[in-house]
This record gives sequence, C-alpha cells and structure tokens, in this order.
Amino acid sequence: MTIRVLVADDQEIVRTGLTIILNTQPGIEVVGSAGDGRRAVELARRLRPDVCLFDIRMPGMDGIEATRALAGPTVAEPLAVVVITTFDLDEYVYAALRAGARGFLLKEAGPDLLGQAVRAAANGDALIAPSVTTRLLKAFADTGPAAPRPQPVEPLTDREEQVLVAVARGRTNKEIGDEFHITLSTVKSHVTSLMTKLGVRNRVEVAMWAYETNRIRTRW
Repeated sequence: MTIRVLVADDQEIVRTGLTIILNTQPGIEVVGSAGDGRRAVELARRLRPDVCLFDIRMPGMDGIEATRALAGPTVAEPLAVVVITTFDLDEYVYAALRAGARGFLLKEAGPDLLGQAVRAAANGDALIAPSVTTRLLKAFADTGPAAPRPQPVEPLTDREEQVLVAVARGRTNKEIGDEFHITLSTVKSHVTSLMTKLGVRNRVEVAMWAYETNRIRTRW
C-alpha cells in the first residue's frame, strides 16, 4: 500500500527537495504541497493524506496551528503530522508536539531517516531525530507547562518503566526488543500499555512524560 504524503513549507526549494526525495522512496508518494499552513490544512482535509510533513515557520498559519487543526486533542479523526525543524531556530517544537505532532526531524535529515519517519507515522508510531532526542526533549520538558503531570491510572510495572526510559531515549521498538531480549510484539504491547496508563496518544508524548516526571536525568 502506498503512503500518501502532504508536504508544507514556505520555501519552494525545500518543498521541491522533499517531494523529490519522498517520491524516490519505495511505497511513498507526495500527493500535494503547500506554501503556508492555511493552505496545508485545506489540502489535508480534502486529500486526507496518510502523513503530513510540516515546517513550523510558515506564513498565514504556522505549523503549530496547522498541526493542532489536523491532529489536536479535539479532532475527531486526527491525521499523522511530522514536524521538520531546525533546533537552533525553532523553539516551538514542544508546542507542536503538544498540538498532536507524532515526531520531528531536523531539516538536514537524510533521505533514509525522512523515509523512516514517514513510514513510522503512517504506522501509528513516531520517529524523533536520534541525534537530538535527549537534548531536545529535555529542553522542552524544562520549558513546558508548570502544572504537574498526572500520575498513571495504574502503577507501571518494572518492565514498563524500562521501556518508558528506552522510548524517551529515542530507541526504536526493534532496539528495545534487542536490549531486553523480548519480541517485537511484546514491545508493542508494553508501549500500548504505557500510552493507556499515562493517558497519552503516542510515543512522543510517552517520551515527554518521562522527561517531565524526571524518569530521565541527563548530564550536560
């Protein structure tokens, strides 16, 4: 099955480059592109792509607003959104993830990582740029809402605590399975259980919960 992607970025050269890269990936097809957030939302609602790939800084409606409109907590049938950003410039990625984005990549991410992110989002998973996972999520946790995170509806098991930390460190399901010597289906079951207990929608929010509750302690 072909994964249908909508690309939105205010720079035409970036949109063109992303389109070319994605269209050369097996099983991925760009079905639309937009130069601003408002147009992106209109196209997404009409085309219902499998994945939306959004820049944060766009005119008219930025990537955060566009993400919230398509994937926010009040959206009945949310779309999968992946944010592309530059860490040194975009301080709003945390808000975008809060708005419902499934993950983010840096703009210099290579074709392989870009394809992986799109496939992960289409499969209901999430991919965060491995090179910035710890630093970025830690920074977002420090600048996030002051209100304390709600506790799990049920206590986490020891294994779930281990998987929680692994997810927060950006490990893939396969890497988690290899580390703990468990099957891929077991890893998925643990991640699903974590999302249910924590009251979150995806593994990005699982990771943020881990940072905001000090499950991860990073030294700089």
